[in-house]
Amino acid sequence: MAASSLSTFSSLSLRTPSRFSPFVSQPHHTFFMPKTIQSPFHLLLNPTKFDPIKPNSTTAETTFFDNTDPEEISTYDPPERPEDFIEPASFDDGPMESEEEIAKAYEELYGAAYSGETFLGNDIYAMDSKVKKTTSFGKTKKEKAKDGFDERVVQVRRVTKVVKGGKQLHFRAVVVVGDKKGQVGVGVGKAKEVIAAVQKSAVNARRNLITVPMTKYLTFPHRSEGDFGAARVMLRPAAPGTGVIAGGAVRIVLEMAGVENALGKQLGSNNALNNARATVVAVQQMRQFSEVAQERGIPMEELWK
Repeated sequence: MAASSLSTFSSLSLRTPSRFSPFVSQPHHTFFMPKTIQSPFHLLLNPTKFDPIKPNSTTAETTFFDNTDPEEISTYDPPERPEDFIEPASFDDGPMESEEEIAKAYEELYGAAYSGETFLGNDIYAMDSKVKKTTSFGKTKKEKAKDGFDERVVQVRRVTKVVKGGKQLHFRAVVVVGDKKGQVGVGVGKAKEVIAAVQKSAVNARRNLITVPMTKYLTFPHRSEGDFGAARVMLRPAAPGTGVIAGGAVRIVLEMAGVENALGKQLGSNNALNNARATVVAVQQMRQFSEVAQERGIPMEELWK
């Protein structure tokens, strides 16, 4: 019964009618089935010939390349690009950023803008003097920003600029700001009036704040020297009770930073601005003992051995 049904199935599947003419007989078409895909009738007739493929089979062939030279220099031949390949757009070809997006990014990096408006909701008067109007004699009184920083004027000089019509008179002010807790900054500004020059230099000093490393005795952790232009400053730590032994702009910078015991000496030029900036350079070269121990990967006790 199974043999007759199989012959009928094979005769139906192997003989196909003509595609173009129903009267002309066409040769038989033989269809070959892959070995891995076996028909269910073949499994019924020959159940012992079924050999499933095992996933962990170890009968894989190993090919040895005896004719290849390992020291031969082979060149890389990249494949050809397909015809429908579309090259991605360049970074410069993207959409241009708007002025508002650029202003937001600039304000996020450098703080509130000084143009009188903000895009991130920051206080535009955070680093500037606030104007407080009074009714006495119709004048305006300017109130200093209450941000915790004190201001000390180091120097005010009158400078002139020769132009076509004569000379222009301006004032240049050097101001040091600090919170006496380790934060200090040096700024310079020019204006036609002394008060405006001091205000500009105070704003410039707040933009250039640095942190002064100090020990628990409010002195430096180690010696340091700094140069700026022709000015050279030497800084040394001191024992508790010594005080700040320094002169000129060096003393003002150390006092505004909160240093109470230190030795300072000006070795080069006597310019107040350059000496103040040389002091900042010398302070920036200092490091705490904990930072050095962490970089070297050893405990702090090993630094003194």
